[in-house]
This record gives sequence, structure tokens and C-alpha cells, in this order.
Amino acid sequence: MIVVTGASGNLGGHVIASLLEKVPAAKIIATVRNVEKAGDLAKLGIHLRQADYAKPATLAAAFAGAEKVLLISSNELGERVAQHQAVINACVAANVKLLAYTSLLRADTSTLSLASDHLATEQAIRSSGLPFVFLRNGWYQENHTEALGPALQHGAILGAAGDGKFAAATRADYAAAAAAVLSGQGHENKVYELVGDEAYTLSELAAEVSKTAGTAVAYQNLPPAEYEKALLGFGLPAPVAAMLADSDAGAAKGELESASRDLRSLLGRSTTALAQSIRSAIQTK
Repeated sequence: MIVVTGASGNLGGHVIASLLEKVPAAKIIATVRNVEKAGDLAKLGIHLRQADYAKPATLAAAFAGAEKVLLISSNELGERVAQHQAVINACVAANVKLLAYTSLLRADTSTLSLASDHLATEQAIRSSGLPFVFLRNGWYQENHTEALGPALQHGAILGAAGDGKFAAATRADYAAAAAAVLSGQGHENKVYELVGDEAYTLSELAAEVSKTAGTAVAYQNLPPAEYEKALLGFGLPAPVAAMLADSDAGAAKGELESASRDLRSLLGRSTTALAQSIRSAIQTK
């Protein structure tokens, strides 16, 4: 049995969809915090179980009979390491044969504020003795394409990345790679640095948005502190605003660019082009 945690989330939903192309639904266990809100997964023939990272007592039953587990990292900044440790403990108790974890690009050397929780989790997984796979995901294109409404309205994309490049891929790309690992063989104790084939600057992002939308959009570079302040003004929670500003500052130093082709190799195809993602995002607005 393959367990996908956080299966009702944005990434988890894509993983489930990709897995269904490779294995029977009856071999998939989807864990969610609220079973009542995940009825659509059960209708697919998938086993649905309740699991909450913050409630360790829910995890033992959730992982019973699991052979492989995908731990999708928690989005609760400041709580993640303890939550992930609870999942790791449950996987050890269930004698899981493979624990895959969605980490961060170059988590062991990255200076991004995001990296510390991911590295601590990787270290905890290594210490557990479980066979593992670290899926070190780079930036998500959706971080840029899902917020195009204000950019199109005001004619500006704000950021603090300067000329730094983002080797980003879509959630669906990262999810398909995870599904390939979970449904395949020979991935034990591997570390995959996962990025898109095409790296772009925020100026290039703005140019592509302008071309696709037929509306002039320019990139406005700000100091990280000013960008964080702007994000707070847009209503983002303080930890999220700080994380995004820090990530842009890291991108300016090359932290989110990589020549790795691990993602392309796992997919067996090219990663999704930025132009395609922008086109899809604008068409759905």
C-alpha cells in the first residue's frame, strides 16, 4: 500500500491523480485531516484515513499496512519539525519500507530561511534508519502565476529577486515525480534535486505575462524589507510575507536556480513551460 499524506492539499491532489495513472486505486491510502471533506477521494476507490501531523495519536492507524509513505511537508511554519517527527515515528512503528519526503532544493546547503526545517527533517529521517527518498523541490511556478490578478490590474509584478533566476516547475510536475518514485523501484536512499528545465528572472516573467495577456506588465524590484512590507499590505500573514521576501533575496543569490535534470529524468519528459502556466492561469481568471 502507498500512503499519501496531505492528500486533499494542492500538491497531494496532484500526487493522487498521477498515482492513479500508475497503480490501482485500491493500493492507495489517502490521509487527510478532515475525512468528511475528502469524499471525492473515497469515490475514486482510494482508501481514506484521518491523519493530523499535530495529533500523533491519529498517525498509527493511518499508516497501518503501509509499504511506502509520501510525507508532504507541513505548511505550518514553526511547527513543522515536530509534526514531521511524529510522522517519522509512526512510519518506524509501521515498519514502512520507503519514506519519501518533499524537501527543498539543496536543503543541506541552502541559506533560505525555509531550509532549516527541511534539513532538520531530512536528518531525522536519516536517523530513523528508514529507507528514504528526498524529493528536494525547487520553486513552484504557481507561486508566480496564481497571483497575476493584481499584476494585470496594476501593470506591475513586485519582488526582491533582482536578476536572480527561478528554475521553477509546476505542482503537477513535482507530483508526477513523486508518483514515479512511489510506484517505481530502485529509489531507496536517493536524493533528487528537482527543478524545471527553464529558469527565468522576474523581468522575464513580467515580459511573458505581458505577451500572453496583451497588457503591459513590468517587474518592479524592491529591497527585501520593502517587498515584505508590501506583502503585509496585501494581507499576507507575517511569517509568509517574511518567507517570500527571504526567498526572493535568496533567488537573487542563485539559491533557486539549478542545472539539475533529476525532475526531467523522473518524469521522462520536459517540465511544464512557464508560458504554458501563464496561459492557463490567465485563461482561468
